Amino acid sequence: MTGPRGVHHGEATTADEEVPVMAGDGRTERDARSSSTARDPRTQGVGDAIATVVGPLVEAHGLDLERVEESGSGDSTVVRVVVDADAGTDLDDLAELSRELSTALDGADPDPLGDRRYTLEVTSPGVDRPLTAPRHWRRAQGRKVTATLRTASGPDERVAGRVGRLDEAAGTVDVVVPGRRGTWDVRSLPLADITAAVVGVDFSSPGPAELELCGIDGADARREGNR
Repeated sequence: MTGPRGVHHGEATTADEEVPVMAGDGRTERDARSSSTARDPRTQGVGDAIATVVGPLVEAHGLDLERVEESGSGDSTVVRVVVDADAGTDLDDLAELSRELSTALDGADPDPLGDRRYTLEVTSPGVDRPLTAPRHWRRAQGRKVTATLRTASGPDERVAGRVGRLDEAAGTVDVVVPGRRGTWDVRSLPLADITAAVVGVDFSSPGPAELELCGIDGADARREGNR
């Protein structure tokens, strides 16, 4: 597909890698959707102005706009749009979304990129994604996580375990941590006290018992335990 400023091509991705699923050489960091799309692009930085243009289209596809990154300059400008959803992302849907975003950016007035050529990348979050919103914890259920927890007095505490159940009403998330003699403990962490959290790489397969404590049980636990 040839656009006003370039040619588009697709690239495969996986759920655990932040790899562009569609790139375009054409005219073509926010963790918000409607709040970033309601503002005048002329009063924003480039990344926010791009988010204003692409946000409604991302939302129309039932996805969350996790962030927009713009780097480089001139013919080396790269625009990366990171999206996600509870059910994950589909390669074909992201390819279609990329074409729509490119068309929208090509026709934007004012142009957030000032008529520069660019490479557009539409991708899902990588395996080392930060967890900064409740939906991130919900989507990371069953995955390894390292969190930094603010304490009432003294230094921050580091908690490493596997993401369990999220209780948005209570503002807490469970983290399954190693206990004594091969057992597991469940800690309930207040989201407000978590200053940083990152999903980690699994170097060992979790067992069904551990995953059941995460809220993943039955056939799902057996399947995840055999990953």
